[in-house]
Amino acid sequence: MVGGRAPIRTLTILCVSKLTDVPKRILIGRALRSDRLGETLLPKRIALPVFASDPLSSVAYAPGEVLLVLSIAGVSAYHFSPWIAVAVVVLMFTVVASYRQNVHAYPSGGGDYEVANTNLGPKAGLTVASALLVDYVLTVAVSISSGIENLGSAVPFVVEHKVLCAVAVIVLLTVMNLRGVKESGKLFAIPTYVFVVGVFLMIAWGAFRGIVLDETMKAPTADYEIKPEHQGLAGFALVFLLLRAFSSGCAALTGVEAISNGVPAFRKPKSKNAASTLALMGALAVTMFCGIIALAMTTKVRMAENPAKDLFHNGASVGADYVQNPVISQVAEAVFGNGSFLFIVLAAATALVLFLAANTAYNGFPLLGSILAQDRYLPRQLHTRGDRLAFSNGIVLLAGAAALLVVIYGADSTRLIQLYIVGVFVSFTLSQIGMVRHWNRHLRKEKDQAKRRRMLRSRAINTFGAFFTGLVLIVVLVTKFTHGAWVALLGMVIFYATMSAIRRHYDRVAEEIAAPETPSDDSVRPSRVHSIVLVSKIHRPTLRALAYAKLMRSDTLEALSINVDPAETKALRAEWERRGITVPLKILDSPYREITRPIIEYVKGLRKESPRDVVSVIIPEYVVGHWYEHLLHNQSALRLKGRLLFTPGVMVTSVPYQLDSSEAAKKRARKRSEWNAPGAVRRGPVEKRPKEPTNKA
Repeated sequence: MVGGRAPIRTLTILCVSKLTDVPKRILIGRALRSDRLGETLLPKRIALPVFASDPLSSVAYAPGEVLLVLSIAGVSAYHFSPWIAVAVVVLMFTVVASYRQNVHAYPSGGGDYEVANTNLGPKAGLTVASALLVDYVLTVAVSISSGIENLGSAVPFVVEHKVLCAVAVIVLLTVMNLRGVKESGKLFAIPTYVFVVGVFLMIAWGAFRGIVLDETMKAPTADYEIKPEHQGLAGFALVFLLLRAFSSGCAALTGVEAISNGVPAFRKPKSKNAASTLALMGALAVTMFCGIIALAMTTKVRMAENPAKDLFHNGASVGADYVQNPVISQVAEAVFGNGSFLFIVLAAATALVLFLAANTAYNGFPLLGSILAQDRYLPRQLHTRGDRLAFSNGIVLLAGAAALLVVIYGADSTRLIQLYIVGVFVSFTLSQIGMVRHWNRHLRKEKDQAKRRRMLRSRAINTFGAFFTGLVLIVVLVTKFTHGAWVALLGMVIFYATMSAIRRHYDRVAEEIAAPETPSDDSVRPSRVHSIVLVSKIHRPTLRALAYAKLMRSDTLEALSINVDPAETKALRAEWERRGITVPLKILDSPYREITRPIIEYVKGLRKESPRDVVSVIIPEYVVGHWYEHLLHNQSALRLKGRLLFTPGVMVTSVPYQLDSSEAAKKRARKRSEWNAPGAVRRGPVEKRPKEPTNKA
């Protein structure tokens, strides 16, 4: 009981928590014991949809983003899309191969942040962390908005209330993730696998119809014409356009880093399972991306950045009422037929998997936030696990930031996606540079030739990855800066500055409160203790506080009352004398009817007279059983304690007096056998992250 405040606070929390505990259990389930953390680890079949749903689902919008940019130069520029797809594929394989080295070398879950922090220094690590945090928030906002747009083509209500529906989906995903990684993973696995199977079936059936049956498949926009914004682009203008289209296609790579951040969530052997999942994810994403691009070219899909003005049908613009369906939707309609069973299944799975793609961020953001909190860059509350052993505070923080973005940008994926990608390529590049330095350091020490060969191979992979991702980062910054990338950079700067300030604060506090090796004022026994019991009238709580104060055996003891009503003060003095209470009663006049200020000034006066004395202020308080009763009592005591906290050399003790309603509250609490006290499963042993893990090729 620190300062005598624990009983009041605990009972108050108990009363309030009872109002929220039942719906909380309904939403997220029973609390799990800390020793059940191992049961939440993921097998590969569940880890794939949990950590790779973002890059897998990005094939639903990444091909469309390529065609949208190329449409600026008209349909004639579409023939560049296969080459852009090839560049994206090479980049994807490079990143996947590079990150396979990461998960073996750094299996503790720090991912890009740990690699950069260990090998390039704290500033580089913090830059990577800022980039990843921004990218995770954008992942949720873009995925949810894109899913809403896909669903809105079939359900008009969703289109009319885009923002409301997007926020509702964010809330739903938040609740699902608060239930725990493993449980949410099982829920997400089915639609993710249905989507993957549906896309592969569409690619296979489309190839069979086109190659074997020699049938002509036409997208619903095949007969449309595109009015180019810039005709006859050539030279530097054409190169810039192609680079911008490539940078938009790189949206297919977002979320790749989540697996390296989530290695601790895998079952053993963690690194091996994570690397296998990473390779499988890359192969699936590349095949689906290329297949959709090929079918889009075959079925003659037409997309425009501003369809109302730039898309024409039968010689007339389609107008503002036209809804431009995503590329995957148009291709599915051409391959399966509009309204067919497979078309409907794939459309539903696409919309659902886009919602669930945000789950990559829901697993990456809280884990990274926990590591940053452990390193004192974020509030320590982000390092604690919730009832279901998930990092609940990080999940809620991510949901709030993403919902704010969705509201600001009106759930418009086209506007949001311009902010995308910058953060992820910042982390890609710095991480690979860090891995190159990692291998250089170990090569200087390693003598075994077999191990050296594996290290040299890994270094070559990471070197190429650093070069390629750095080149792409420059392309993304140049081509997307004026289109919204500056907002992402601003977000990174804000995160960096905020986390630096938090770290400085924690370091300053740690230095200030560190226990000195030699005796100090904090360890020297005070000369005397002057105890003061605050009294308003004589009743049971006052008598209990006086009895407790006598037990403390202070050097001096007095009761203190404030005179705001002369009649009441006179009655108090008379009752005091009548009862023969031996504790001296001191009454302070308060002409302005204040209570807190006279007490503070009196206590400060005592400290000024005897700086080496300690003043102990004892406050009688009521313990109530209902939250609304708490509003009616103890308000003056709360204000007074808040002021006394800032007065050096003053100790505050609350002497609780339990009213009957508090007893009833305790009896009700006993009946709830499954009730967990606040904080019961919040903290536990911290898995230490080694500074330099054992290297594996």
